[in-house]
Amino acid sequence: MAQTLSSFLRPIGAAAPDFALPDPHGVVHTLSEFSASRALVVMFICNHCPYVKHLRQGIATIARELQPRGVAFVGISSNDIAAYPADAPDKMALEAAEAGYTFPYLFDESQEVAKAYKAACTPDFFVFGPARVGLAPSGPAQELVYQGQFDDSRPSSRTGGNTLPVTGSHIRAAIDAALSGSPYPDQMKHSIGCNIKWKPGNEPSYFTK
Repeated sequence: MAQTLSSFLRPIGAAAPDFALPDPHGVVHTLSEFSASRALVVMFICNHCPYVKHLRQGIATIARELQPRGVAFVGISSNDIAAYPADAPDKMALEAAEAGYTFPYLFDESQEVAKAYKAACTPDFFVFGPARVGLAPSGPAQELVYQGQFDDSRPSSRTGGNTLPVTGSHIRAAIDAALSGSPYPDQMKHSIGCNIKWKPGNEPSYFTK
């Protein structure tokens, strides 16, 4: 299982790419659905990846804490389910319920949304700020304010793993920056995880094994 870093190919300030994707029950969700949110966190995740499993409770906790403050969260799974049936929509519904996800968990069957975001791994996190929703602060307008890791914690069973607690410190700082209209305060660090499982022949130009 290849360790893959987030691509960092979308520049800070870039707009959130549009999407219209179904959840496991067939309900289609679009980017415009989150237009009233103060900030939006887009997460490329999946069911089977050990890096996602390591963070899943932390992801669920932050979403529950910050949704009342107007922060929207959406999870997207783009894996090839022919090769990885554990990531199929019916399993996504079970995973969302078990993990306690309170946000839409969507299936990107064509993998075109992952390509639009230039997502590379699971998990891969993108935080968008006020300019995305037409609420630009008085300073320079920002849209994408952060891409990178959830925090410094890694599964201890993986290469480069550690025993640090899952805190979501980097995502929390990025959301605070998005809400205030400020730049992300620290150096961004790549997320690391399993590569998105591209369909044969559908690998994007930025994909490296």
